Amino acid sequence: MKEGKLVGRSVARREDPRLLSGRGRFVDDIALPGMLHAQFVRSTVAHGEIASVDLSAVRHVPGVVAAFTADDLELGDITAQLGRPLSEYVPTAMPVLARDKVRYVGEPVAIVVARDAYAAEDGLEAAKVSYTTLPPVTSEEAALAPGAPLVHDEAARNTLVDVSLFATDGIDEIFASAPCVVHVESRTGRQNALPLETRGVVAHWDDREEQLVVQTCTQVPHQVRTVASRSLRLDERAVRVVVPDMGGGFGQKCVVGREEIAAAAAALRLRRPVKWIEDRKDALSASFLAREQHYQVRAAFGADGRILGLDADVVCDMGAYSCYPFTAGIEPLMASAEMPGVYKVPAYRVRGRAITTNKAPTAPYRGVSRPQYVMVVERLFERAARELGLDPVEIRRRNVITDFPYTGVNHITYDPGSYLESLNLCERLVQDEGWYEKQAAAAAEGRHLGIGYACFSERTGYGSTAFAQRKMQVVPGFDISEVRMDTSGAVTVTTGTMSHGQSHETTMAQIVADELGLDIAKVRLHQGDTDRITYGWGTFASRSITVGGSAVRLAAAKLGDKLRAIAAARWGIDADEVELTDGAARRRDDTSEVLTYEDIADIAYLRAHLLPKDIEPGLAATATFDVFTDGTFSNATHGVVVELHQGTGQVEILRYVCVEDCGVAINPQVVEGQCRGGIAQGIAGALFEQVTYDDMGEPSATSFMDYKVPTAHEIPDVLIHHLETPSAFTETGAKGAGEGGTIGAPAAVLNAVNDALRPTGVELDHTPVTPETVHRALNLEAAS
Repeated sequence: MKEGKLVGRSVARREDPRLLSGRGRFVDDIALPGMLHAQFVRSTVAHGEIASVDLSAVRHVPGVVAAFTADDLELGDITAQLGRPLSEYVPTAMPVLARDKVRYVGEPVAIVVARDAYAAEDGLEAAKVSYTTLPPVTSEEAALAPGAPLVHDEAARNTLVDVSLFATDGIDEIFASAPCVVHVESRTGRQNALPLETRGVVAHWDDREEQLVVQTCTQVPHQVRTVASRSLRLDERAVRVVVPDMGGGFGQKCVVGREEIAAAAAALRLRRPVKWIEDRKDALSASFLAREQHYQVRAAFGADGRILGLDADVVCDMGAYSCYPFTAGIEPLMASAEMPGVYKVPAYRVRGRAITTNKAPTAPYRGVSRPQYVMVVERLFERAARELGLDPVEIRRRNVITDFPYTGVNHITYDPGSYLESLNLCERLVQDEGWYEKQAAAAAEGRHLGIGYACFSERTGYGSTAFAQRKMQVVPGFDISEVRMDTSGAVTVTTGTMSHGQSHETTMAQIVADELGLDIAKVRLHQGDTDRITYGWGTFASRSITVGGSAVRLAAAKLGDKLRAIAAARWGIDADEVELTDGAARRRDDTSEVLTYEDIADIAYLRAHLLPKDIEPGLAATATFDVFTDGTFSNATHGVVVELHQGTGQVEILRYVCVEDCGVAINPQVVEGQCRGGIAQGIAGALFEQVTYDDMGEPSATSFMDYKVPTAHEIPDVLIHHLETPSAFTETGAKGAGEGGTIGAPAAVLNAVNDALRPTGVELDHTPVTPETVHRALNLEAAS
C-alpha cells in the first residue's frame, strides 16, 4: 500500500451507519399507494399432470382482488441455453407458472393477489388443483435407472448435461502401472444458500414513463429485465429493474426467479403495485437449492508421492429445471474444468453430468462445485499420504504448482499465486500454537483431536473468454462504469455489479478516491438500477472488484485525464505536468498553482466557452473492462483443529486458521469479512445443513426446526493471515475474495474429523458429517 492511499486500508464501511441504524431500505420496507400482496398456489405433489385448476372460490375470499393461472397471464417461459450439441445438453423450458405438469413440491401453479398478505394466504386455501400423479424421481439412482420415469420427456435417462471435457491419452496405462492408486466416493448434501433476506419483489406500472418498475432483491438486475421483457412481451426499455438494499444473495439470487416475473405480470395486468415476499418455508423448500453432488474419483501416485493422474465421474442433481442464465451445466462444467486445482496433475479424465429430478431447481451457490471437488481431491491426498507413509502436508508440498504462469492439463493457465507459501505458513501457525502437542496429550487422555488442511485456488474474474469456453448462449463477462463529477466537485460512480453485503459502496469509492486524489466522502456509488446503469452482469463468481472494480478505475482514470487537460489548458502547459491531489489539480513544477475541482467543474459546465475546442463540456467518463485470459486465481490454505466428543458425537472446532491470497486487498477488513462469512457457510455444509426428500418427493426441511443452521456457538473465531500476489490481469492488482472461505472449509473440516477418527479405522467421505455418524464411529472403537 502506498503512503496516503486508500486502497489497501481497512476504511470503515460506508454502508454500516445506514444499515445499523435501521435506515436501510429493503424490498419488504417498500410500501406504495394502493399496493396489493401476492402469494402462490404451489404444487402439493412432486410429479404430476395438472388435471384442473379452479380459482373461482379464491376470487370470492374477502380481500382477494385477483387470481391468475399461466393461461390467464399468457407468460413466456424462462429458457436458458448452452450452445452444445444435443448429445451433451438438453434444454428445458421453465414456465413462470406451471401449465400442464408440475415437477416438484412447491412449484408455483397460480398467483393470488389480495389487499393484504393475510388475505392472500386465505386465498391460497380456497384454491382447488387436481393432479394425475406420476411416479416421482427423487434420487440419482432412480433418475438413471433403465426405464425410469422422465421428469422432462426430451431428457433421456433424466440427463440434461453429459460432457467429457478431458481424456489424456494413455491414462488407463498410467493407472495400471502406478505404485499407488487411491479412491474416494463422496456425496454432498443438498443445501439452501440461506440469505437473511428471502426473495421478494414490488412491481408497479409507471404511467408517465410507460414503464413497468420492478424493485427486487437480485444479484443480476439486467438479466431480470431481459427475462421480464421477453416473458411479458415488452420492449426492454419498458421494464426498469431497481435493487434496494439486499440482505444477502450468495448465488441464489444470481438467477432469474419465476415468482418475481409472475408478480410483475400481475402488476401489469392490474395496473396496481403488487408485492411478493417469500416466506421461510417456501425459501427452504421451493426456492433454488444447490450442492447435491456425487463424486467417484481415483488418483494415481508415484512412490515419491507425486500425483500421476486423476480420473473422475461427477453427477450433479440439478432438480427440476435449468436456471437462467447459467443452465444446468453450471455445476458439472465447473467441476470438470477446474478439479485439478492447485496441483500439477499430468493426466486427467473426467465425465460430468447434470441430472434432473423432482426437486426444487438448483442455482449457483457460493463456490459452485469447488467446495465439493476440493474436498474430494484433498481426501485423495490424505489417503495417498497414509498409504505411502508420508506426512499429509508434505505430499501436498510435492505437488502444488510453484512455477507461474502454469498451464494445466485442463488447458487453464494459472496466474502467479502463493500456493506453497500459504501451505507452509498455515502449517507453521498451527504448529506454533502447539496443536500437535495438544493432540498427542489428548490422545493419552482418551480424547479425539484431529488436525486437517485444505489447499486450494479460487478462480475469479471470469471474463467473456472463460464463459464462452462453456459454450453459453448468454455469455457474461465485461462490466461498464461511468464516473461523473458535478459542479461541487462531488463524484458519482456507476457499476454493473450488485452488492448484497460485499461493501461495494466502500471499496469502489476507495478506488475512485485514490485515482482522482479525492476525499472518499465526495464519492457516491450507484448500482442496481437498469435505467441508471448502462449494462451490467451483476455480482457472482467473485467478479465485482476484479471486473467491476477495474472498469471503475479505468473510468476514473479517464475523468482524471480530462481534469488534467482542462487545468493544463488554463495554465498553458502539457497535461502530464499536472497532478491530481487533495481535490485539486496542481502544477508539478509549482504546487502553489492550484485549480480545485470546483474551479474545473465551473469551467466544464458553467463557462464552457473557456474550454479548448478539443475538449467537450461536462465532466464524465465511461470505461469497460473484460478479462481476456482464463481469469485470475486467488488461493488459500485452511487449517482446522477439531475435537470429537464420544458421548454425543459432536464435532467441536477448536481452532481455524486461514492463510489467503487475493492479490491486492482493496480493503483488508472487507476481505476478512468475506473469509469469515464464507467459512461459516462451508462449516454449515460440512457439519449441519441438508435438505432431504422422502420417496414421494416431499422435502424434509421446511423450517429451522429441521434445517440445521449453525449459530455463533458452532462457528469458531478464525485466525486470518494475508499474503499478496498482485494480479497482472486486473486494473487494481486485486483478485476475487468472495468464495474462498466456502471452498476450503468442507475439505479442511472433513480432513480434521478423519484425523481424529484414525484410531477407529473409520473414514468419512460424505457431508454433512452428523453427530450420529461420528458417535457410531467412536463407539465402534470403544466396543472393540
